[in-house]
Amino acid sequence: MSTNDMTNNVRERSRPMTAEEKKVIMASSAGTIFEWYDFYLYGALAAIIGAQFFTAFPENTRNVFALLAFAAGFIVRPFGALVFGMLGDMIGRKHTFLMTIVIMGVSTFLVGVLPNYESWGVAAPIILILLRMAQGLALGGEYGGAAIYVAEHAPANQRGYFTAFIQTTATLGLLLSLIVILSVQGYVNGNYPDVPLMKDGVAVLMADGSPTMVKAFNAWGWRVPFIGSIFLLAISLYIRLQMNESPAFKKMKEEGRTSKAPLSEAFGNWKNGKIALIALLGLVAGQAVVWYTGQFYALFFMQNVIKIDSFTANVMVAWSLILGTGGFLLFGALSDRIGRKPIILAGCVLAAVTFLPVFNLLTKTANPAIYQAHQTPVSVKVSAEDCSFQFNPTGTVKFTSSCDIAKAQLARSSVNYTTEEGAAPGTLAVVKVGETAIESYDAGKLTGDDLKKAKAAFDSSLNAALKQAGYPLVPADNKTIAKASSFIDIFTAQKMTIIVILTYLVLLVTMVYGPIAAMLVEMFPTRIRYSGLSLPYHIGNGWFGGLMPATAFAISAQTGNIYSGLWYAIVIAVMTVVIGTLFVPGGTHKKDIFAGDHDAR
Repeated sequence: MSTNDMTNNVRERSRPMTAEEKKVIMASSAGTIFEWYDFYLYGALAAIIGAQFFTAFPENTRNVFALLAFAAGFIVRPFGALVFGMLGDMIGRKHTFLMTIVIMGVSTFLVGVLPNYESWGVAAPIILILLRMAQGLALGGEYGGAAIYVAEHAPANQRGYFTAFIQTTATLGLLLSLIVILSVQGYVNGNYPDVPLMKDGVAVLMADGSPTMVKAFNAWGWRVPFIGSIFLLAISLYIRLQMNESPAFKKMKEEGRTSKAPLSEAFGNWKNGKIALIALLGLVAGQAVVWYTGQFYALFFMQNVIKIDSFTANVMVAWSLILGTGGFLLFGALSDRIGRKPIILAGCVLAAVTFLPVFNLLTKTANPAIYQAHQTPVSVKVSAEDCSFQFNPTGTVKFTSSCDIAKAQLARSSVNYTTEEGAAPGTLAVVKVGETAIESYDAGKLTGDDLKKAKAAFDSSLNAALKQAGYPLVPADNKTIAKASSFIDIFTAQKMTIIVILTYLVLLVTMVYGPIAAMLVEMFPTRIRYSGLSLPYHIGNGWFGGLMPATAFAISAQTGNIYSGLWYAIVIAVMTVVIGTLFVPGGTHKKDIFAGDHDAR
C-alpha cells in the first residue's frame, strides 16, 4: 500500500493493518526500546555508580544523591517534551525521532567513559548529572512522538492494542538493560580479579590492615554496557532513517494546516490547557507512581533496603518482566473493547490497596531474618530539638547530634524503629532494642580520641543488641536470604514466590500503562497532538514518577519505617482515581482521532 493511499484513506481505520504499516510500527518500537535501554542502564546501576561518583559523601547520602542523579533525567523531561513536541508538530515526527536518538545514544556512551570522582573530583558528578539531563531531554521528545506515530497508523478499533507495543518498549528496554548487566557482570567477575578500593589515591584498609577489595564489575565493568550502547545507536539510526512520515501529519502539512505556534495553541488557552491538566492529574500522575514503584523502586528496595545482592535482585526483576510484559498487550487490547479509563483507574485502586502488604510480603519472603528482626520493637527516645530532617542530597550538612547519629545508624542496618520525643533538653538520645538501652553520643561536643571512643562504644553496643534481636548485620551470617547463582537459578519456593510478587507488581504496571498512550492520543487534535500529549505525560512520569524512589527513600529514612515511603505512591494513586473518575472523559476508544482537526486552531 502506497503512502498516498494511506493518506487518502486516513479516516478509514477499521481495516486490518497492512504488512507495511506493521513494519513501520515495529521499527518505531525497536528504536524506542534501545532508547529506554540507554536511559535505564543508570537506574539499574545507581548504587554502583553512586559509589564511583559520590564517594565523598556518607553512605545514606550517597544512595539518595545517586537516586537524584537518576531523577535528574526525569526532572528535565517536560522541557524536552516542550522543545521536541513543538518541533514534532511543526516539522514532523520522523526528523524529531532522529534528533532524540542521537542525543540519547551519545550521552549514554559518554557516561561509560566519564572518569570517576577519584580521578576528576567534583567535576565528575557534575558532568554525570548534566549527561543525565541530556538523556532526559531526549526522552522527553521520544515517547510522545512514538505513541502518536503508531496511533496515527493504527486501525481505529485496535489503537489500544497497537499503541500497547510502544508501551512495552520501556519495560523491554529495562529488561534488555538487566540482561546485558547480568551477562557482563557474570563474565567480568568470573574472569577478572577483585580490585583494591581507593580513596585519595591510597588503598582503603580493613581492620586487619589488608586492602578492601571490590568486584571487578563494580570497579570498572559497569562501564561496558554504557560503552556498548554506541552499537545500539548505530542500529537505531539505521532503523529510523528507513521510516516514513506519519500519514496524518503529511496530509495536514500538504493542506497547509500545521500549527505555527503549537505550544501557545496547546497551552495558551483554557480549552486545550484544561485537557492537559486533567490528563496529568486524572491519568498520568497515578500511572507514573504505579509504574516506578512496580519496576524501579521494587529493584531499589530489594538491593538497598532488604539487602538482596545486586545480581539476585536483577535476576528476580528480569524474570518478572519476562512473565508480565504480555500484560501491556492484553490490557491495551481490552481497552479497545471496554475503554481506557476504567482499566487505568482500576490499576491505581489495586496499587493503593495492595502496595503496603505486597512489599511487606516481599521482605518476609526475600529476607526472613530481617523480617523476623522487625518484630522486635526498637525505639529512639530523644529531645525534639536534637533531631534534624534526614534528607541531605548534597552531602554538605553534617549531622552530629546524638539523635541524628542514632537514626543514621539504624537506617544503615534497615531497622524499623519509632521515635519517642519528650526527653529533657540537652540529654543524649537513647536507642532501645527490646529491653536493651544504648546511649548515643554528640559528635559536635567531642574531638579526637574521645570522639573515636564514643563512636566505637556506641557502634559496638548497638550492633550487639541488633544481632541479639536477630538482625543479620554480616551478609555471610544471613543463611535465609534469597540468592541466585545464575539466571536460571530460580527453582526454589522462596525465589519463585519472589518472582510471583514482582510479577504482580508488573501486572499493575501493565494495567495503568498499557492503555495510556491511546488514551492521551485521543484527547488532543492532530495539529497540537505532539505538544499537548508530551507535556502532561512527562510532567507526570518525570516529576511524580521519576522522583518517587528518592522521595520514598527519604521518607522511610526520616520516619524509621522501611515501608512508609510507599505512602507517596498511594496518596497520588488515590488522587488520580478521584480526579479521573470526576473529570476524565470515557468512551474515547470510539473517537475518530482525525475529526475536528480543522477546528482545533
